[in-house]
Amino acid sequence: MRHKVAGYKLGRNTAHRRSLLRNLVTSVIVEERIETTVPKAKAARPIVEKMITLGKRGDLAARRLATAYLMTDEAVVKLFDTVGPRFGDRQGGYTRIIRTHWNKGDGADKAFLELLGSEKILDEKKEKRAEARAKKATEAKKAMEDAEAQAQHDGGVEPVKEEEDKKE
Repeated sequence: MRHKVAGYKLGRNTAHRRSLLRNLVTSVIVEERIETTVPKAKAARPIVEKMITLGKRGDLAARRLATAYLMTDEAVVKLFDTVGPRFGDRQGGYTRIIRTHWNKGDGADKAFLELLGSEKILDEKKEKRAEARAKKATEAKKAMEDAEAQAQHDGGVEPVKEEEDKKE
């Protein structure tokens, strides 16, 4: 029986588990959505909720507590400037866990741990990535066309192919 047994050990010692959860919480706040295993998501969820509550408070003591736990200053700034005010009128339940698939190697169930209302931000990130990919593809295509034009201008045969023909 598991009477009075709280929390998740996650197969790690105390220091490793603490640093793992700190990294997960920092990543959730910065990225708004992370993919991890279901037990890790369930272990990190209450800590993320507490951090968002600190972000809603917004006073100096809350900022110091968040700074002591989160790994980067960027996460603290985002927590107090954008994430905390976003949930100002909400009394809890700031995150959701969405089960996705399982790992092929070990069969571990995977899940997304995300902040509510992060769909708009994630869509903007996807659009930026798509634009960057399209720009890179057009640049690569233009570079190939320039290389082909240069090769045709030089005589149509590249020097590397001439050396291979001589060897045969």
